[in-house]
Amino acid sequence: MKSKNEMEQSVINWANDRNLINYDNRFTQLAKVIEEVGELAKAMLEKDQPKIIDSLGDVNVTLIILADQLKLSLGKCLETAFDEIKNRKGTTINGTFIKNN
Repeated sequence: MKSKNEMEQSVINWANDRNLINYDNRFTQLAKVIEEVGELAKAMLEKDQPKIIDSLGDVNVTLIILADQLKLSLGKCLETAFDEIKNRKGTTINGTFIKNN
């Protein structure tokens, strides 16, 4: 199995080979991300585990491509977000984490 960084680079290489890495297409790519999230929601409602797995993968692929179009690393974005939340305190209510002020 490839590491997360190797998989991210494989997606970027795949997208480059298909001329998808283009800043001007960033809103088209964002629409693709949203489409894939919609497919994930549908799969979850239908409790279709194989489709959930496929859809989660597709969401990741589209996000990696979008990040690269924006000259960002999805891994670095994740690291930045986690650094911001890792020490948050709060409570979970009905499945939603509510942070303390």
